[in-house]
Amino acid sequence: QALIKFIHKQQHSRRITFMFDFMETCIKDGFLPPRLSCVNIGMSSCIPRRIQWCRTYDVIRKFVHLVDYKGCRNILHNMILKMSQIPQSAWIDAKEQVTAICGTIEHLLDPESCLLPGYLAVNEIRQNMQDEQLEAPWPLLVKLSEFIDRFRATATMVSTTARWMLLPVVDHAFYQLPSTWKLEPETLRFPLKRQLPYSPEMYQRQTRLLNYILEQLYSRDMVLQVLGLQKHQKQRLCIIWFKKLIDLVFATIRKSSEIKEKTEGQHLMWQHLSSQVIYFLLYQQASFPHIVETVYLKSEALREECISHGRDYLMWVLLQFISGSVQKNPLSDFVPVIKLIHLLYPEKQPLKVPELTSQQSTIAFSAVCNLVLLNRKSQGKPAADATHALHWQHEFLMKLLQSKNLKSKDSHIALIGNACSTSTELFNMAVGTLVEGVFGDASSTTPMPGTNCVAFNKTTPHSMELLDTLTFHTKMSMLHMISQKIQKFAQANASVALAPALVETYSRLLIYSEIETLGIKILVSQVVPKVYDSRAWGILNTLLELVSYRMHYIQPSYRIQLLTHLHKLCNSPHANHGQLHFRLESTALKLIMGFDNFGIKPQLVRMFNEQKQSIVSQKSEELNRVLVLTLARSIHITGWCLYAESISGSWCIDILKALMAATPHKWPQQTLACFPQSIQDYFNHYFFASFLLRCFNNFETVNKKQLKANVEQEYVKWGPLLASDADILNHFSQPSSHSYYLCLIWKVLFEDKKPSNTAYKVLERMGSSQLSQHVRTFSDFLVYEFSVLEGGSDVKTCTNVLQDMVWKYNIVFLDRLILCLALRSSEAKDVQVRLWVYQICRACTRYFRNHNHKFTVAFFIIQYLLIKPDDFLNRVRSFVHDIDTVDHWMQPDWHSKHMSYHQKYPEHYYFEGLGNPLSRPTYSTYFSNITLRFLPVLDIVIHRCLELPPSSKSLETLLEHLGLLYKFHDQPVTYLFNTLHYYESKLRGRHLLKKKLVSTIIGAITKSKPPGWILSETMMNYLLEPTEHEWTPDSSYYCALVQRLADNILCYIILTLVWKGTLCVAPRDWRFNEFPNASAHALHVTCVEALALPIPGEQVGPALMDVVLTTKPGIEREYMFSRMNAVALALTALPEIYWKPLHQNILKMLCSATLTSDIEPGSSYPYHILSYSNQQLSYTDMPCTRLLALAHVVWHHMSIGQLSLVSQYVRAALICILSLHSMFLKEEAKPLIKTELQLLYIFHLIGPYFPRFQLERTRCMMDVTQVLYDILLRVSKHAPEIHFADEIADFLYHVKYVHIGTAINDRVEE
Repeated sequence: QALIKFIHKQQHSRRITFMFDFMETCIKDGFLPPRLSCVNIGMSSCIPRRIQWCRTYDVIRKFVHLVDYKGCRNILHNMILKMSQIPQSAWIDAKEQVTAICGTIEHLLDPESCLLPGYLAVNEIRQNMQDEQLEAPWPLLVKLSEFIDRFRATATMVSTTARWMLLPVVDHAFYQLPSTWKLEPETLRFPLKRQLPYSPEMYQRQTRLLNYILEQLYSRDMVLQVLGLQKHQKQRLCIIWFKKLIDLVFATIRKSSEIKEKTEGQHLMWQHLSSQVIYFLLYQQASFPHIVETVYLKSEALREECISHGRDYLMWVLLQFISGSVQKNPLSDFVPVIKLIHLLYPEKQPLKVPELTSQQSTIAFSAVCNLVLLNRKSQGKPAADATHALHWQHEFLMKLLQSKNLKSKDSHIALIGNACSTSTELFNMAVGTLVEGVFGDASSTTPMPGTNCVAFNKTTPHSMELLDTLTFHTKMSMLHMISQKIQKFAQANASVALAPALVETYSRLLIYSEIETLGIKILVSQVVPKVYDSRAWGILNTLLELVSYRMHYIQPSYRIQLLTHLHKLCNSPHANHGQLHFRLESTALKLIMGFDNFGIKPQLVRMFNEQKQSIVSQKSEELNRVLVLTLARSIHITGWCLYAESISGSWCIDILKALMAATPHKWPQQTLACFPQSIQDYFNHYFFASFLLRCFNNFETVNKKQLKANVEQEYVKWGPLLASDADILNHFSQPSSHSYYLCLIWKVLFEDKKPSNTAYKVLERMGSSQLSQHVRTFSDFLVYEFSVLEGGSDVKTCTNVLQDMVWKYNIVFLDRLILCLALRSSEAKDVQVRLWVYQICRACTRYFRNHNHKFTVAFFIIQYLLIKPDDFLNRVRSFVHDIDTVDHWMQPDWHSKHMSYHQKYPEHYYFEGLGNPLSRPTYSTYFSNITLRFLPVLDIVIHRCLELPPSSKSLETLLEHLGLLYKFHDQPVTYLFNTLHYYESKLRGRHLLKKKLVSTIIGAITKSKPPGWILSETMMNYLLEPTEHEWTPDSSYYCALVQRLADNILCYIILTLVWKGTLCVAPRDWRFNEFPNASAHALHVTCVEALALPIPGEQVGPALMDVVLTTKPGIEREYMFSRMNAVALALTALPEIYWKPLHQNILKMLCSATLTSDIEPGSSYPYHILSYSNQQLSYTDMPCTRLLALAHVVWHHMSIGQLSLVSQYVRAALICILSLHSMFLKEEAKPLIKTELQLLYIFHLIGPYFPRFQLERTRCMMDVTQVLYDILLRVSKHAPEIHFADEIADFLYHVKYVHIGTAINDRVEE
């Protein structure tokens, strides 16, 4: 450095020349290190000193070949900085200096010089480009442009086709967002590091994606994940993101202008907007003053449109926030609201005061309510006068407030509550009046279902129309007040139950999206524990009913928290009460079965990492079995089972270990065969270890034959005492006694005897928890008892005794007995019903028609209990007939129908049929009955029937008689989707059974829905055809199916569904639907329809792909990517067999003439066969590019569990992603790849997914990279010449420097 400084101080040209010659000699002779000399001399150059400048780059050019590539990179970086600092005006005057530095740069970039990898050079160049422009003299600019253009091939290789056109489906189950959807919050661009010259669309702001997500219901968490924002952390205001929120406001105004009449859909659309605004304001992701000020500025330009179509609703949205925050924030934050009111209400004449008879009329007062709140905030100093337009409304409201008339209509009370949040007295009076209107008092009571049950006499809840007009602050205050009243009521231990109107109103308040999370949090973490501490078992029973039958969606975290509470309660001695224990277990059953497929794993991983909670029951084997089935279903559908690492973690193994430690059990082979492989391996290992332990201890488990012998011994010992001796009370009520008591009662009834009151006392003292073990033993005993009977009268006697135990003596609950029978571990091959059993049943009933079918004894008993006696069927038919609509939120008279049903069919919980001398009081029932409780059990029974060897008639019989119950299922489409997906292999070739299953469930729920709500008209016609009718869909059917899904994704209509471009008959209130929005609904019903088709999945998948892989006349090509997006969404949601043909298509394409042909020498890069972008518009697309684009889009939508198979396909077969052939690329595709075009095609296929592998599956990334080098080696051996060596090297450099590093250097060298 001293030498360089000395040189630059010289002024004489000869001395300068001498010193540079001296430096060259020192470098040549090794006295100076080349790298240090070249870097330092380049940094010290200055353009005004012509001789030093020119000789500097002459020295660098002479000795740069002695510098390593990292040093060359630094030299290039310095030269580009120097070049950018030369003003354009000096380019001509300093021509010699410019020529010197340009020549050196060109020398560094020359591939023949082999000085610097081109990938590193292009990084340095692009880092100094502003808006894709580089300031450089035109001779160098041409060279740089040509050099950068060389890397467009690499940029294409690592870019997903039309990534900017793809859209996800916003669903409740959206918890772990793939990194491919994430955007930079400051710019709303894809997080690209700009190393490569990507297409311009990749650098644009992805406003289309964010607008789409924002407009979807229940999308708030997804927005935060896309932008990488933290929910509970204050963020610096992002201007771009903030503008998108404003755009949503005006998009809603425009949609309002398109709706001619004021409808429910319009209100729900604005309600969604208010929910979004409230959410992001509360979590400090947006600023209220900025929002209002921006709305004001934009409203000036769109004043007429805002005035005519959305000003009242806009004021209502602002009122939601103002009413709850005006006391906490300074008045200056709300000044823009006053300006906006004056802008939007410019009329010179007062507007007419609306009659408070509808939802719309209450909302019309929103502007006046805002003014009243702000004036009260100013503490007597008017912040703003009402405009002329609002004068009469203001006068009316002030008179209403001054009168304090809270005995008037509910709409008046709602208006007072909306306008008086700053007046504690008035606000509390308004909220209190609303709550007292449904709470009632002890002066008047109403009877409730149950024994000696009464409740406060308020049976009509607040309507949804009224609740919708309340502000967020008012609804939240109501929720808090109701929660506090319930807790105080629980502490008082009153004998009167909560009013039905209060419970129903409380449940309706919990569904509002803006307070939903807070409401459920209060319920789970405060109300339920407080009620339990107060020992208010009746109220606890009510809350559990509310959770089971009125909570349409519970987030997995709260579901797990509540489930943990229930397990603790079940272990408490206070929960041994029969009705309460039964309610705890039935609620836990619904909570476990209600886990969505994608939501359960993240929560369980977090739970076990924190080691704070457990969802494993310590006593109920049935609940633990259902948990295993739920885990198996989730792992299967999400694709976690497709990659070994995803299941080998402790999150699942720990659950299974804890579960088997609490309630050891075994699974029949037919059920194990349906489990994912990893769960199968665990249970097989567990059973083998248990077998060895039993052998080592010389111990054998009690089989059913031994059970029969033990029961006979007990009966001989205790039988004479069953009628009169009370000694049995002390024996069987002990927890350590054998669980044979129900078996003994069976024997007594079988011998035509009647148990005495001692039997009741034993069951009473035994308690519900101990009785559950007796029911399990009784189930095993029944299976063996029926399997060894000799026929004739004994069979009839057995069935009659069983019927009496359930319906006459009320000893066993029907749904609990059937759940035990369905979940027992009887093997199908071990206990087949003999032919005489079938013949007797055939003589007694009409529901078995094919004598060649065999079925297990357990399922014979189940079908007999459900179908042969009229007891249960009559209850089902009556309930279906009485409840004409399942929209409970629209029913003001639910309580009267509920009471009428229970009066007709009262329920018993305390063995009343045994002649209980004391009529024990029960807890009030608000929503539940035997038919609704049986639905989750029926779900399990159907699944277990599907696991058995083909015997479709038995399942068809169940569906024929009980299928109407699915009218009341809270998630019928989800259940049908899960069933068809999980049991796809079991249903292959059983088209009639599948048709019966789909037609029964869909038929039960479509009667009150508009046409096309679930299935297409073509599919519905097929389901209505006779069973022998055969149908093979044609290409037009698949096109219509895909187009329907694409329309629903692109429609951007929040609350209505679009089928074939037309709106449904009526908008849907998605708050009470199993899906959060139209696109999520459309995706699930599309998958259900694809799964229900009477053709194999390996034919349906290619047919769906052909919609976009083959060109069809009459299809607009500008919408090709929307259809491709829809196809990809459907395929990734379907089982593997549906999307597996995609990889076979890739294999065929690799063998096609297009990719196996030789490249002509001197040809340009073959973009026409390796890139699809915009080809569809110019009609230049090819089969290979369409397939490449579809593969990209499908893989883009796949879960990481599915995408992990790309590595196995890309080490086993190409990268044709995901299938269970773990050696696909390695053993099938790799031998096929011999040409350079095939190699480039594979690079273009797999290149875009390295970033996701790096973040989510590092080992996959290593495996993929190694296979790519293996393929390259093979191609280099077979191809006579590599024409695009630079492009191949650039891609591999990108993989190395951005993703892999030196992790696999040794393997690559080998």
